[in-house]
Amino acid sequence: MDFYLAAVLQGLCFSGLALGIYLSMKIFNIPDITTDGSYTLGGTVTGIMLAAHIPQGFILPAVLLSGGVAGGITGFIHTKLRINALLAGILVMTALYSVNLTLMGRSNLPLLAFANLFGNWALTGSQGPDSLIVLLVITAALVFLLGYVLRTDFGIAMRATGNSESMVRALGVNTDRMKITGLAMANALTATSGYLVVQLQGFADINMGIGIVITGLGSVVIGETIIRRFRVVQPVSVLAILLAGAVLFQLALAVTLTLGIDPTLLKLVTALFVLLIVSLPRIFQSRTA
Repeated sequence: MDFYLAAVLQGLCFSGLALGIYLSMKIFNIPDITTDGSYTLGGTVTGIMLAAHIPQGFILPAVLLSGGVAGGITGFIHTKLRINALLAGILVMTALYSVNLTLMGRSNLPLLAFANLFGNWALTGSQGPDSLIVLLVITAALVFLLGYVLRTDFGIAMRATGNSESMVRALGVNTDRMKITGLAMANALTATSGYLVVQLQGFADINMGIGIVITGLGSVVIGETIIRRFRVVQPVSVLAILLAGAVLFQLALAVTLTLGIDPTLLKLVTALFVLLIVSLPRIFQSRTA
């Protein structure tokens, strides 16, 4: 049971990642590979600030700012320098590897000896349920905050930019600014996942972000399948289902491991699982056509 609770906690930690992928890939139609670097950047900033005994109230804003800057740089390269969005993300992700390594000063930073977000609460007397409650509060706050933003005029303009950029530009909206802001928000959310995962697992690692975009994409695809099935349109409900998708994705991987799959093959299993959930709807659609 503790094994599956750990999977749920991991899925909730990836809530920011799922929301960030949703913003970049589904709202703006931009395949943003900056995710791999900004996720690690969030963990790196968290690790060095925890090691310096800086209060939590300062760590999260710093994480959001660092992720936002990373995403904003990708957006600037894409919109102002007219570089392909995929290439812009790869360039920033590559640069962030050196940035993260320089900030940490080593490839791995252990943090078990330092107080963290999950050690400051004694709500039920058990660490697992306490961590679950903390994560539920944080993810709920993320959902309602982002849901509110998407319902504002600014959020509607963001969604319209992804749907029909030329139409929005004709209405006088600066689409370049929208893309830069959107990618900054997406990577700030992704960095939040790094912030949570590092504190949950007790260490920051330079390679923790490798392939993490696949995890986020799998979460979004599962969430979108549920959204289409039940025809959900309300922004808050859509975002909440995306978080459920992140949890379900981690639970599916947990079940796979309990079946005896070698943990060293987890990345391969993750890639195959994402391929499966992406391709199955299209296969069924082609058969019914």
